[in-house]
Amino acid sequence: MSPTGPELRYVERPSMALLAQLGWTAVDAYSETLGPHGTLGRDSQHDMVLIHRLRPAMRRLNSADVPDLSIEEAIEVLTKNRSVMDRVRANREVYDLLRDGYRAEWTDSDGAKRIETLRYLDLKEASNNDLLAVQQMWVKSHLYIRRLDVVLFVNGVPLVLMEFKEPGASLKSAYDDNLTDYRDTIPQLFIPNCFVLLSNGSEAKSGSTYSPWEFFGDWNVIDASGARGVIALETALRGTCDPAILLDLFENFVAYLERPGGLVKTVARCHQYLGVNAAIDNLHRARAEQDKRLGVFWHTQGSGKSLSMLWFTQKVLRQVPGSWTFVMVTDRTELDTQLHGEFADAGVIPPEAKVHADSIAHLRQLLAADHRYVFTLIQKFQPSKAAGEREMPQLSGRSDVIVITDEAHRSQYDTLALNMRRALPNASMMGFTGTPLIAGEEQATRQQFGEYVSIYNFRDAIEDGATVPLYYENRIPELQLVNENFSDELDSLLEAAELDEDAEGALARAFGTQYTLLMRPERLRTIASDLVRHFVGRGFSGKAMYVGLDKAAAVRMHDLVKVAWAEHLDKLRLEHDALPELERPWLASRIELMETTDMAVVVSQSQNELKFLDDQGLDIRPHRERMNREDLAEKFKDADDPLRLVFVCGMWMTGFDAPSVSTVYLDRPMKNHTLMQTIARANRVFPEKDNGLIVDYVGVFRNLEKALAVYGAASTTESPIEIIDALAAELDAAVDDLMTFCSTVDVDLMAIRDAEGFDHIARRDEAVEALLVDEVTRNDFTVKA
Repeated sequence: MSPTGPELRYVERPSMALLAQLGWTAVDAYSETLGPHGTLGRDSQHDMVLIHRLRPAMRRLNSADVPDLSIEEAIEVLTKNRSVMDRVRANREVYDLLRDGYRAEWTDSDGAKRIETLRYLDLKEASNNDLLAVQQMWVKSHLYIRRLDVVLFVNGVPLVLMEFKEPGASLKSAYDDNLTDYRDTIPQLFIPNCFVLLSNGSEAKSGSTYSPWEFFGDWNVIDASGARGVIALETALRGTCDPAILLDLFENFVAYLERPGGLVKTVARCHQYLGVNAAIDNLHRARAEQDKRLGVFWHTQGSGKSLSMLWFTQKVLRQVPGSWTFVMVTDRTELDTQLHGEFADAGVIPPEAKVHADSIAHLRQLLAADHRYVFTLIQKFQPSKAAGEREMPQLSGRSDVIVITDEAHRSQYDTLALNMRRALPNASMMGFTGTPLIAGEEQATRQQFGEYVSIYNFRDAIEDGATVPLYYENRIPELQLVNENFSDELDSLLEAAELDEDAEGALARAFGTQYTLLMRPERLRTIASDLVRHFVGRGFSGKAMYVGLDKAAAVRMHDLVKVAWAEHLDKLRLEHDALPELERPWLASRIELMETTDMAVVVSQSQNELKFLDDQGLDIRPHRERMNREDLAEKFKDADDPLRLVFVCGMWMTGFDAPSVSTVYLDRPMKNHTLMQTIARANRVFPEKDNGLIVDYVGVFRNLEKALAVYGAASTTESPIEIIDALAAELDAAVDDLMTFCSTVDVDLMAIRDAEGFDHIARRDEAVEALLVDEVTRNDFTVKA
């Protein structure tokens, strides 16, 4: 019996009609006939690649002198059984074949050896492909049979799966009830898949083949002009499934990243796709006008800026003529390491290629060669003292070099930046940044890089689900530092305090009374006790970072937290043992968390740090030994590792991505870029993480408001960060409103709570009757509850 119902009528059929408008051939396969001339062109319901469509498509796309045997060989390699492979690696293997083609070898009629790359798809001209949209398709595995809502085939290869729900139904049920089941029961469906689209009409989310639910995101606009459909599903279909867009997404916006837990596949979100293509368009404009300024790409922290860099550079290498070299420049060691690591993890840097400059001389060697990528700190653009150079020489006169500067506005106008431009006089310049240009630097940045080519701010990322919301909590207000007069010079000292002991000493001297106030032992002990209680009492037990004033603060706070930790654990054990058995689980979980949690100090090295800290009665030796012995960054990034709390002052504030971090304890005055980069450590998407939390011990709120006004709020005056106290007040008001309403229908919630035994059950039953007495009362209660 054919399917019926609102899902088919209001979601699936209109989608098929729209797909037909976009150029797809629409087919209903509910009553499919099999065979070469069947409905779809497959021999079995076990087959996911439609062989009888793929074969003629390949024959048409490849040279006439390619023998049929080579075509069959290419098809066999594509469709071979990969069920014993890791599923993501199997997906990547098929993806590489589909994107890059199959290298076939044969001997022609003259006896000559021929080698040619055979294409499965025409990625340049979408209309040259066989485009098939199939609804109600049956798929079998050796144990199960499932019916799919819609699948999009290009030359018989299933690139897109769509799972629909009726209007008003939970969209997440499409993931929980259907997609996860398909991954287990018909795994062959996903080996060639590019991405998945879930929708109930009003909502639509897309995600890569094996994405967890948290990484499915909205596709909010159709194109760069901001056009939208009448509903979310129309926007998503037009924005991702127009054949030309789909093949662009497939070819240029998929990445496979090596991670500690295994290979991870990711597909660009809407803002990344549109932003990168805007940058590509600007590159073409700049070349035509002989303009070496390629623009500024502002996408807020946590929204995938490094991946956007990856996709931009890879698309240029594939599609823009030229022997391009990208010089990836940062001004922080952590950023440099992170960026190089991201590209290496994506497999775009060959393992044997040593393109990460480790010295001034090494950078010169790399720029003299013809590498596709060179990664360097801007500090390595300096004259050679050994060669007696007094100014920076030219290192390359090539015009097909693109310098991509991360956090472009921060260090681009000093001597080092001038050195870089002297070294590469004909290179084009492009800036990527997670924070916008602010007064005093905007004009200088435009002169060097040009105008914005893409903007995606703090609020945009939260609204799209690319990052989680951030909540702000002001704790222990009496310990705040009033810092309206916090000077730019002091700001610079704070940034430098991670680098050398002279800066740390200067910090103490410049702060004077304020430094003494912040480092007062009684204050730090109070904060340590509060931090322990807060860390243990959180609902979502994500990882956390304490950001102190300097190395001394980080080490001292670690030691104080250790003491407070032991005291609080003893207290919880006593409370746990005093409780009735049924009331113990929550405290037992907190005790287990405390017993298994590891913590560490993470600060950079500097000369004379032993003396500097010894003079303050602090011993950094065990911490330094551990930092040298263990890879603390990887431990902290690993959500399952017990290293859950770290004490820092400057490291890991940029170029560090640990999605399971949910709380940042701020005890260091900061503002502008540094403040925004620091709080962004908690905004990454992670399973079961609904928000990040910024706990303020030092009074940065005024600076946070100022920063958000520039960096995150776009055209609205509403802050994109929620204030915990305000949320608590709203919750209290909502509870009061609900209790008042219940009292009007003679339901006393407090009496129900306090009642014991049979009386409690009787009161609860009476309350149910009173609240369900009629539809109006029931609806009012539901809304208020």
